[in-house]
Amino acid sequence: MRHFDHHAGVLHAEGVPLPEIARAVGTPVYVYSSATLERHYRVFADSFEGLDTLVAYSVKANSNIAVLALLAKLGAGADVVSGGELARALIAGVPADKIVFSGVGKTRREMGDALRAGIRVFNVESLAELEALNDVAVSMDMRAPVAFRVNPDVTAGGHEKISTGKKENKFGIAWSQAEAAYARASELPGIEIVGVDVHIGSQIDDLAPFAAAIEKVGGLIARLRAQGHTIRSFDIGGGLGIPYGDNNRTPPPPSEYGALVKRLTAGLDVQMIFEPGRMIAGNSGVLLSEVLYVKRGEDRDFLIIDAAMNDLLRPALYDAFHDMEAVVAPGSAAADASYDVVGPICESGDTFAKARDMPEMRAGDLLVLHSAGAYGAAQSSQYNTRPLVPEVMVRGDRFEVIRERPSVAEILRSERIPDWD
Repeated sequence: MRHFDHHAGVLHAEGVPLPEIARAVGTPVYVYSSATLERHYRVFADSFEGLDTLVAYSVKANSNIAVLALLAKLGAGADVVSGGELARALIAGVPADKIVFSGVGKTRREMGDALRAGIRVFNVESLAELEALNDVAVSMDMRAPVAFRVNPDVTAGGHEKISTGKKENKFGIAWSQAEAAYARASELPGIEIVGVDVHIGSQIDDLAPFAAAIEKVGGLIARLRAQGHTIRSFDIGGGLGIPYGDNNRTPPPPSEYGALVKRLTAGLDVQMIFEPGRMIAGNSGVLLSEVLYVKRGEDRDFLIIDAAMNDLLRPALYDAFHDMEAVVAPGSAAADASYDVVGPICESGDTFAKARDMPEMRAGDLLVLHSAGAYGAAQSSQYNTRPLVPEVMVRGDRFEVIRERPSVAEILRSERIPDWD
């Protein structure tokens, strides 16, 4: 459920009319519904009632500290993949012992910062990383809690760029090398083995890959324990998809996912760790944009909007679909039209949709791209020296700017012309 609905013909975020936000903040702008974030977290977490769990929200999906603080108050932990995300989670109030550190390229500085903070676990993805983490921990007279991310060679994910569990992907320890990796970890003085981790992909619309991964890892846990390793946790990652409005297969609800996990892990005697990101944040946000021009072409019409690929990269990066909607509903006599919806950046890839059927629109009209709460602002850039998009959070009939739009002067302030003459 997303709390974006028309009232008297005008699209609202909860109780706030979107044109009011556009007037106050300008466009393009990300708008998040706090009610949607709260509801999606609770629906997901409640699906595992009766199971020992840690829901570690995937910070990379939407890393705004206001979003993290809201989820932390509900009891969420955090899955981070950089020192910057670790700092965000801590500032937002996520307890360190609810933070898991993932990613294939952790630096020694990041490892040290995470050890000092007292995080829950490092999800280690290579033997080289294990050796580096051991060195850092020994130098600090500490032991690093680790789970190896093992690659179960399970195919999942809606696009090749978001599939992470196959043997050709860069992530994780090869399945055939997993037991040897744990044996090596047990020999290192700065390492404490605590669990197993997998993550098979993103935007998964079928429970079968999860079942296959759980069953494989269940057997691995039994073998590791027989070899004398202590396995207290099983991190199954994230990946459960959300509907984007493109009429593709609808992902299963969290309740079905939860029932599957509880059934298949009943005898494992582990704490289950989950890393949902898109599932919680995706449908909590929209990208609000204004039509700049309607360009009539020879064989197609272009709707040129003020949002661009630097603001929302997913369509250019993944060929991703985002449902679009006029903020002010057209009258019953409004004509239908078909547009290529594009942004102002000088790249052919700056295209949000091709031949998208919409009501006829004019310059100055507002529209939204739905399901933009995950991997929207977090992936944005300042390409073409376009300022980062501001972010707004709504609660009831109030809204607050939670990231301001920088001025061009602020963007340029960090740059220098060398005085070499």
